[in-house]
Amino acid sequence: MTPTKSNKAFNKIEKDMQFLTDCFQQVLKNLGEHELAGLLTKHEDLKDSFSTNPALEEKQIQVLSIYLQLMNLVEENAAVQYRRRLVDKTGMQSVRGSWSETFRRWKDQGLKENEMQEIISKVKLIPVLTAHPTETKRISILELHREIYLNLIKLENTSFSFTERQVIAEDIKTLLERWWRTGEVYLKKPTVEMERSNVIHYFSKVFPQALRKSDIQLKQSWINMGFDPQNLKFPKLQFGTWVGGDRDGHPYVTASVTKSTLEEHRKTALHLVHEQLEHLAADMSFSGISNKASEQLQEAIENMLGALGEEGSKALGRNPYEPWRQFVSLILLKLEHTTTGNEQENTFYNRPGDLLEDLDILKESLYEIGANRIVEDLLFPVERMVECFGFHLARLDIRQNSEFHDKALEQILKITFPDKPEFKTWSEEERVKFISEELKSDRPFATAGRSFGPEADKVLESYKVVKEHTDKFGPQGVGSFIVSMTRQLSDLLIVYLFFREVGIDRRTFQVVPLFETIDDLIASGEILESFLTHPAYYREKGRPQEVMLGYSDSNKDGGIIASRWNIYRAEKNLTEMADKLDTELRFFHGIGGTISRGGGKYHRFLESMPAGSMSGEIKLTVQGETIAQQFANMLTATYNLEMLFSGTALQTGNRLHPKTKKGYPIDALRQVAEYSKEKYQELIAHPSFLNFYGEATPIDVLELSKIGSRPARRTGTRSLSDLRAIPWVFSWNQSRFNITGWFGIGYALQKLKADNLQQYEQLREVAQEWPFLRYVLIQVETNIMNAEPAVMEAYASLVKDEKVRMEITEIIKAEHQKGLDEIGAMFEKGREERRQSLLDNLNRRNDALISLHRLQIKNLEAWRRTKGSTKDEELVTHLLQITTALASGLKNTG
Repeated sequence: MTPTKSNKAFNKIEKDMQFLTDCFQQVLKNLGEHELAGLLTKHEDLKDSFSTNPALEEKQIQVLSIYLQLMNLVEENAAVQYRRRLVDKTGMQSVRGSWSETFRRWKDQGLKENEMQEIISKVKLIPVLTAHPTETKRISILELHREIYLNLIKLENTSFSFTERQVIAEDIKTLLERWWRTGEVYLKKPTVEMERSNVIHYFSKVFPQALRKSDIQLKQSWINMGFDPQNLKFPKLQFGTWVGGDRDGHPYVTASVTKSTLEEHRKTALHLVHEQLEHLAADMSFSGISNKASEQLQEAIENMLGALGEEGSKALGRNPYEPWRQFVSLILLKLEHTTTGNEQENTFYNRPGDLLEDLDILKESLYEIGANRIVEDLLFPVERMVECFGFHLARLDIRQNSEFHDKALEQILKITFPDKPEFKTWSEEERVKFISEELKSDRPFATAGRSFGPEADKVLESYKVVKEHTDKFGPQGVGSFIVSMTRQLSDLLIVYLFFREVGIDRRTFQVVPLFETIDDLIASGEILESFLTHPAYYREKGRPQEVMLGYSDSNKDGGIIASRWNIYRAEKNLTEMADKLDTELRFFHGIGGTISRGGGKYHRFLESMPAGSMSGEIKLTVQGETIAQQFANMLTATYNLEMLFSGTALQTGNRLHPKTKKGYPIDALRQVAEYSKEKYQELIAHPSFLNFYGEATPIDVLELSKIGSRPARRTGTRSLSDLRAIPWVFSWNQSRFNITGWFGIGYALQKLKADNLQQYEQLREVAQEWPFLRYVLIQVETNIMNAEPAVMEAYASLVKDEKVRMEITEIIKAEHQKGLDEIGAMFEKGREERRQSLLDNLNRRNDALISLHRLQIKNLEAWRRTKGSTKDEELVTHLLQITTALASGLKNTG
């Protein structure tokens, strides 16, 4: 963003923020909270103006929390309005990552319209919503966010009169009062069912509208290129979810939860399609007298009427002489039978494809009377909805840890092969040999219903639920069977044994490796190749093999640079291996909301992938607070969908129409990753590091938080390896160390410069043009800038051992300064010029954040002194309120 653009955005944010602050102050004054209203008047006094009265302090925390969240809404709206002005001034192609920019880049490359169309038609995007415990805000608060944002957008309308604008301001004040009176933190831990309701809201209420708007954006961009819209085939979109299917370290995701989740998905999907068809029926008011219906349509009506009998006749009787509306009414009747389970022949839809065939008859009949616009504007969105959501809404992935599977199989073998040694003692060679022999037979280990042991029974019960659901409704509602911590071939083959035990055909669902640690990422090509070439593996033409890459644990394992580098190399190596086997891959990126866990702008993320690694299909997780940040507001949701679609298409184009490969300094970056990993692992291996971490961050509070149904640790062991990556990142972010997003980069670049100046200069020369390197450097710099040395020292003061405190704090602070210096040296322009927008963002919220950090430190000290006393629970609630407020201000959790 140039200084001019930044200044315009800055001025708008300041103006809108002042307006909302005035509204908020008025609400507080009306409620008699004059002291609290004054808290927002002088920002420079904010950090020193807090009361020592706990009751008043609690209200002050809430004031700051709301203030920071209002700032987020204002910044989001400013970004939307900035993009609008940019399009008006310089055209749609000026928005980075947009369809128009992608089309322009393809045109500059020499691609023709038909070649672009071929690329788009190969694109298949699968966002997967998960309920990782990072969303700190309650659903009711998120709803208030949406309403305030919509009112903020109304104020952009310059045609409103002064009186109308006053009415909008009063509406905002009412919403702010409701917000003030609503508790912000979860006082009761949310259940899986509550998390499921949240993601179902997005699937049914947000994404259908965002998809429609995104399709319009694509079509308009296509037309603006001078292309024929009749030739445009839209990219495919499906949704996935882990809520109710992800049982990795989650004891509350039982077989019954999976069963009810699949049922809820189906019920919601059928309701969604029914709702769309009702709107379509209302629009199909064409007279059969002035518009002649085709013979095919009339015949279809007669056939459906014959099957539906009296019910069908009643439906037709409501709209005489309106054959198109009559036909849609009969479709609705069949869909109602599908919902209620009425399965008389030809009276219901067995699958979404049957419904699409009927809609195709409707489409052809409309084309015959020349109603092309009606097809495009009214019917196409309904067809698109059915293709996207089907009768299943979203595909539920089933995920479990490889170690859990090992225990399950050990229990099965202990009963069926009592003379064999325990499975955990077998070598990998012995495991593969045994499983391979077993898979030559369809015979299960035991009779149906046999109990083997706790782990085995849990695995098999969940697989039985999948078997029963798919036998009844087909396999579309279930996604992949994902094996966390995949480390060897047997981890994948074991799932086939579980399939066999419950009668699932292994050709139906894919078994997907999740490579998480750095060692596993390095070995991923060899492991996947052994799976793809195994006799039991089923290869279906046209269906890519899914492979999942984990960002969180590789980061926890070796730091951010080593994590990103090894994911990049794994993508490259896996693609080369698959090409050798004439197989395509669908990469599933397990990214989170924070930069440490793969978060960031979608178009930058996609652009940074190795050229040629995108088959056209991509799957990626949308986790925790990221769901609301990116998709709660319609304009932002549409923008992010466009970024995902166009970015995927751009990378698919790089595979179908490869450009001349540039020789980037791979060896230099590999060396930086090694140096960075060395420095990072030296820190976490420090004998006092865990003690420092436990006292200098609020990790102990986060483990008690009510922000997700999943426990913070996989097994409850108090070790770094057992701690989930999410609370690991969250705790460092809360205390502004942020080491998960930058530690090691300064040392690595400095050491490369000292040891191999030529390699260092090679890296520096391509820092702006190598998408992957630029993406990593900018993201790491963002995390370094978000870290705050003065705040680090304040949290470090909580560490009781002075020697430990001073030693580790100094290591972190020295590396922080080194990181700032070394990344700055990689770019020609100074940080103040390059990152003005981020600097404005940090300065804008600094005082409020400093106040909250001080409160968190004070209350942490008090809580740790009184653990187990009667004040314990009260202090925990107080700390969680501060945690939520800080998460809002920092715009991320884990």
